[in-house]
Amino acid sequence: MDELRKGYHNELATTRDELARVAATVAEAIPRATAVLLGADLAGAEQLIAGDADIDARCVDVEERCIRILALQAPVASELRQIVAILKIVAEVERSGDLAASLCKVSRRIYGHPLNPKLRGLISGMGEQAQALWVAAIEAFVDNDAAKAAAVIDMDQHLDAMQKQFIQTIFEVHAHSAIDLQVALQMAYVARFYERIGDHAVNVAERVRFIVTGWVPDHKKPEQSADPAAD
Repeated sequence: MDELRKGYHNELATTRDELARVAATVAEAIPRATAVLLGADLAGAEQLIAGDADIDARCVDVEERCIRILALQAPVASELRQIVAILKIVAEVERSGDLAASLCKVSRRIYGHPLNPKLRGLISGMGEQAQALWVAAIEAFVDNDAAKAAAVIDMDQHLDAMQKQFIQTIFEVHAHSAIDLQVALQMAYVARFYERIGDHAVNVAERVRFIVTGWVPDHKKPEQSADPAAD
């Protein structure tokens, strides 16, 4: 029996570690996608888009590990909270990986159209803040740190403010005929993608609070497609 319990705890720890690793991969993809967008890097875009399939596969592996633990070990109390939270968190990780790939798809759609310097600066800032949110959320998960998880929610307010400023700037630039209408539309998608990446990081942080304290976040409306601009 002791050996069975030891194996169970090892499997749970391995599952947590793998989730943290794949989440870190997504966090690393955010600045890479931003650089692709700002640098019109078509080769880099293809690499990141192709890499999203690996992120998806790793997320499926984490889900299957959780299902196996639930089926064979019947965890209870805090361990059950961990498994339930991991199943929720892995979905946030997968969707954020999709959004990073979506940023790269935008870079292909607007290829050959130079971006206004002010828009470029805001894109850079949103990318940095989105990554900061994900890094903090991952650290909160790894450390079981409810206080850091709570801070992620406040950090997201800054990203939301930047997103609103970005949208306003799109209107201003377009009003002066300094940006093509279709490019302006793609920029609106970019703003939405960064906002959603931040929202997913917040959801991860909320699940960390659930693991540590049992706190249950308010239910939210179902989100829209991760890539409304998808072909």
